[in-house]
Amino acid sequence: MTNKKYQLGLVGLGVMGRNLLLNMADSGYAVAGYDKDPSKVDALAQEAQKHEILGAREIGEFTGALQSPKAILLLVPAGKIVDAVIADLLPYLDKGDLIIDGGNSYFADTDRRYQSLAAQGIHFMGMGVSGGAEGARLGPSMMPGGNREAFETVRPILESVAAHVNGDPCVAFVGNGSAGHYVKMVHNGIEYGMMELIAEVYDLMKRGLGLDNAAIAAVFDQWNRGKLASFLVEITAAIFTKLDDKTGRHLIDLIQDASRQKGTGKWTSQDAMNLQAAIPVIDMAVVMRDLSGYKAEREAAEKILGGAVKMPVEDSKAFISTLENALYFSFLAAYAQGFNHLRKASAEYGFDLQPATIAKIWRGGCIIRAALLETFMKAFQRNPDLPNLLVDPDVAKAALSVQRDARSVIKAALDAGIPVAGLSAAVAYFDAYRSERLPANLIQAQRDFFGSHTYERVDMAGTFHTEW
Repeated sequence: MTNKKYQLGLVGLGVMGRNLLLNMADSGYAVAGYDKDPSKVDALAQEAQKHEILGAREIGEFTGALQSPKAILLLVPAGKIVDAVIADLLPYLDKGDLIIDGGNSYFADTDRRYQSLAAQGIHFMGMGVSGGAEGARLGPSMMPGGNREAFETVRPILESVAAHVNGDPCVAFVGNGSAGHYVKMVHNGIEYGMMELIAEVYDLMKRGLGLDNAAIAAVFDQWNRGKLASFLVEITAAIFTKLDDKTGRHLIDLIQDASRQKGTGKWTSQDAMNLQAAIPVIDMAVVMRDLSGYKAEREAAEKILGGAVKMPVEDSKAFISTLENALYFSFLAAYAQGFNHLRKASAEYGFDLQPATIAKIWRGGCIIRAALLETFMKAFQRNPDLPNLLVDPDVAKAALSVQRDARSVIKAALDAGIPVAGLSAAVAYFDAYRSERLPANLIQAQRDFFGSHTYERVDMAGTFHTEW
C-alpha cells in the first residue's frame, strides 16, 4: 500500500484531469489520480514522469493513498456518472472527507448531492471550472460553492493552480449550496451570448461587406488590442488565419454552419425564465444555435424566399469602426443581463453571491475573460447592491457613447436581410430597461378582458377588474 502522503485526489483522467494534476504537481503538491480506463492511467504515467503524481488503477489504492481528511475532485461528465462515481467512493470515505464536483453539473443535482452527502457526514462542493484543457494546465478560473469551511481546507491548492490577474487568484468561494455550479451555468450563458454576437459581426463583415478571411482576421486582431480585448475575440482572430491541412483552404470555410450545444445555455435561459430574469441576448444565442441546426430547411427556404444581399456601404473602414462599437455595446448588455440573473438567483436560492468577487475571478483563466471585467469588478465594489451594471456611472457612460452605432448596424443588417438577433436583443433590452413606461398596461387590460385576471391602477391602490 502506498504511503498516505497525497494531498488531493482526482477522479477522471481525461486531458483536462491530467492537465490539472500536472498543474498541481508543478505547484508543489503531491496528488493522485484515478480512472477506470487503464489507458488514461497509462497516459498520466507517461506525462507525469518527473512529477509526484500517483496514477491508481484501483479505487482502494487511490483512496488509501490520500491524507485524512480526504479531498477528492471529480472531473467526469455531468449526470448519472457523477452519482455512480460518488457511490463507488462512499465505502472508502470517512466523516469529514470532501468530494468536489468540478464538472458542468446541473445545479439542482448539486443541491441533491450536497444534502444527501451532508446527511452522511461527507462534505460536498460543486465547483465550476472554466478554461478548458489549456486552462487546466496553465491556470483556470474556478467557482467553488457549498460549505465555506470545507473550501478552506483546499483553498491553498486551488489558489496555487488558478489563473492569476494582478497577483489575485481567479478562484474564490462564491456562495452557499449549489452556487458554484449555478455561477458556472450563467458564465456559460454569457459565453453563448458573446459567441453569438461575435458570429453576427463576422456575418456582417463576410456577407454584408464581402471581406475575405485575412481582412476579417485583421479586424478582430485589431479589436483585441482595444476595448474589446477578450479571450473570445482573440481566438476568433486566430481562427480566420487557420488553413486546412487537407486542402490548404481556410478551415473556417469548410466547417458546417450548424452549431452544437451541451445544454448549459439552455439551462441558463430556462432558469432565468423561472426567476423572471430578462436575459434576451443569451436567449437569442440559444435560439440561433437551434435555428442553425435546420440546415436542410434553411437551404430550401432560401430558394423560395431569397437570401441576404450585400450591404451598400460606401466607407467599409468607417463601418467596421461602427461594428466595433456595436459589439462593445452588446457585450455590455450581455454581461449586464448575466449579472442581473445572478442577483435574482442569489435572492431566490439563498446563494449569498458577491458580484464583485465573481467579476474578479472571471478576469482570467475563463472563456469569458475580458478587459471589461475590471470595470465591472470596480462597479460592484463601489456598490455591491447595484441592480444592473447599466446604471453604474462608468458603464452607463460607455453604453450611451456607442448605442447609436449599435442601432446603425442593426438598421444596415435589417435592410440587407442579415440576421442579427443577438445585437437586436441587446438594443431592445437597453431600451426597455431605460423606459419609465412600457405598453404592458395594454397587456394587463387584454388579460383582464379575456380572463378576468385583474389589473392595478396608477392612481389608486388595490386590484381591479372591469366588465369590458
